Amino acid sequence: MANTPQARKRAKQAEKRRKRNASQRSALRTAIKKVVAAIQNGQVEPASSAYSAAVPVIDRAVTHGLIHKNKAARHKSRLNAQVKALAS
Repeated sequence: MANTPQARKRAKQAEKRRKRNASQRSALRTAIKKVVAAIQNGQVEPASSAYSAAVPVIDRAVTHGLIHKNKAARHKSRLNAQVKALAS
């Protein structure tokens, strides 16, 4: 365990950040899974609305430093391509 006051504070901050990051990462994965599930079920409208809901979640993960912006762009691009392919 941390011995100095500074180390104790840093340990508390790290734990708080770890919990927040885990929650946001879970929300990100859930949003992506909802889009994928709607696509696999062949439902165009639910897939489109799930994608629209997932985009801000993905962007927020980038803003908070949870994932890299290129990873976010890759997810959005692939999901959007799948939704468009399903629609046509």
